[in-house]
Amino acid sequence: MRNKTIIYRVLSTVLVCIFQASISCISAQDNHAVDTTRIILSDSIETQPLPNEPFKKWVPNPKRALWLALVIPGGGQIYNRKYWKLPLVYGGFMGCAYALTWNNMMYKDYSQAYLDIMDADENTKSYEDFLPYNVTITDSNRSRYQEILRKRKDYYRKYRDMSIFAFAAVYLLSVVDAYVDAELSSFEINEDLSLRIEPTVINSSVGHTNDHLLNKANSAYGLQCSLKF
Repeated sequence: MRNKTIIYRVLSTVLVCIFQASISCISAQDNHAVDTTRIILSDSIETQPLPNEPFKKWVPNPKRALWLALVIPGGGQIYNRKYWKLPLVYGGFMGCAYALTWNNMMYKDYSQAYLDIMDADENTKSYEDFLPYNVTITDSNRSRYQEILRKRKDYYRKYRDMSIFAFAAVYLLSVVDAYVDAELSSFEINEDLSLRIEPTVINSSVGHTNDHLLNKANSAYGLQCSLKF
């Protein structure tokens, strides 16, 4: 009887120990799950990117760009921040200025030579600088060289005047470009830019009739283009 009592006590002690150990394992697992959840939540909060600040697009004022382009050649392009256009603008001005200077100089030289060959003064012979080598002006060839000098004088005068118009055209183009560029800076373009081509039936009859055969005879097949922007 005594042995049975001892055995019961030992078994009860073992069962109590096993029960306490199982409870401890369950609570440890719960604590571990909670800590893991906290770690995941904290990591997601720390690594979540902050929202970007809205980027404000700079839009030029068309009137200001116009006035700057009128006062300062190329000033409108600088104001619009289109610096790559400056070589085109100033290159056009330099080319027109060089052509104007060259043609004006040649026009003055040929004008003076033409005046000298037309008068009877023997001391004015600037036209000799434009004659071929070993050629002198005589009565037989005077009229011929007078005509040559007159045509060359008119030639360089024409291109001098064209250089002035070209200079003015470059100036006006720079002004118009500055204004249009500033005006289109605020123009919104839809990202859904598409071109659609599809077959269609074109009715060429005048007015509407109920005769289907007549409508079919006056119809034609073709392609329809629609641009979405």
